[in-house]
Amino acid sequence: MDKINIDANTLITRSIAANLPGIAVKKALGAHHFSGQLSVIAIGKAAWTMAQAAHEELGNRIARGIVITKYEHSQGSIPGMEIIEAGHPLSDENTIKGTEKALALAESLGAGDELLFLISGGGSALFEKPLPGLSLADIVTVNNQLLASGADIVEINMIRKRLSCVKGGRFAQACAPAKVFTVVLSDVLGDRLDSIASGPAAPDRSTAEEALAVAARYKLKLSDTILEYLAKETPKQLDNVETVITGSVRTLCASAAEIAKELGYAPQILCSDMNGEAREVGILMAAIARQIAGGQYSPSRPCAIILGGETIVHLKGKGKGGRNQEIALAAAEGIAGIANLTIFSVGSDGTDGPTDAAGGIVDGSTAAKLKAKGLKPLDILDNNDAYNGLKTVDSLVLTGPTGTNVNDLSIILAR
Repeated sequence: MDKINIDANTLITRSIAANLPGIAVKKALGAHHFSGQLSVIAIGKAAWTMAQAAHEELGNRIARGIVITKYEHSQGSIPGMEIIEAGHPLSDENTIKGTEKALALAESLGAGDELLFLISGGGSALFEKPLPGLSLADIVTVNNQLLASGADIVEINMIRKRLSCVKGGRFAQACAPAKVFTVVLSDVLGDRLDSIASGPAAPDRSTAEEALAVAARYKLKLSDTILEYLAKETPKQLDNVETVITGSVRTLCASAAEIAKELGYAPQILCSDMNGEAREVGILMAAIARQIAGGQYSPSRPCAIILGGETIVHLKGKGKGGRNQEIALAAAEGIAGIANLTIFSVGSDGTDGPTDAAGGIVDGSTAAKLKAKGLKPLDILDNNDAYNGLKTVDSLVLTGPTGTNVNDLSIILAR
């Protein structure tokens, strides 16, 4: 492996490690005074890591706890806590069972009790109980439509929260009169509390009118019962909640810039709110890379151009992949033949879409390698099969579950 690709892997590993939530969670807990009996509920892809940090900081002060995380994201038992692994990106029966247990705990709390609520990305799928008259199948059907539509995460959660017993502030209502101290690891651009994990402990800023507009915009096929729920308002005020945000994509980008500088690259954070179609972002990154190669972009080589955020994918094909893999593959053709240049894009949680890859990494030789195997990048993208395409040329980034979830990191690395 040449130096630039070694540096790319170092950037990926160290940037993610710098944003593991343990230290930040402990800091937030150390600054908060807990009184009365303390219970813990943790949800999301980073739920185990956050719950473990809470146990290390608070120890026997925690009376009981429930941790709901994605399959294969638990790293073992935590004293006093029940760990439940469930489906993501689509909810399953374990999701319902875990959420029902969390609701039972919440509803058992009294006026002198306090709940530590630990939230990370993925919580929307992992924390779910449908409203009366709706089934898990209804929720999955709606989620499938939303994920394939190209709707952004705020729009998606605008719909999901209105079909749930726990989203849109309803979980905090279930905890009342107990106080809820919420520690959030943000995976939503702009850190909108009502959108992170669909806002189970946040007043909802969206309106029923907006939710119905989203349904119409993406031509969702919805039952009359679902449409009736979309027309109802969610809680707009919660008096029993205090919230702290411990990490976000901005800290991920800042960490990457600091590490890139240590490795000898001039860093430039181009943006930390990247969105839009993944393929288009990959094409844009390739265009910037060509300008760098031609000496038309500042800073000059060696440099690291950093983007953070979360793109979307319109599903048209039947292949396997994720948004970060699509970014990398879409960039491959545009940098074909350029030496000393690497582009990678990774999800900080280590799982990009429904795959075991964190993302993809390409350089000036990737397109030629694909073509030598009879594969065309454009055809692979049209089938949304970036995973298998990149796997063929050993261009997947495989980190395994990382224990954090603060959006995606995409970098152009040039020597």
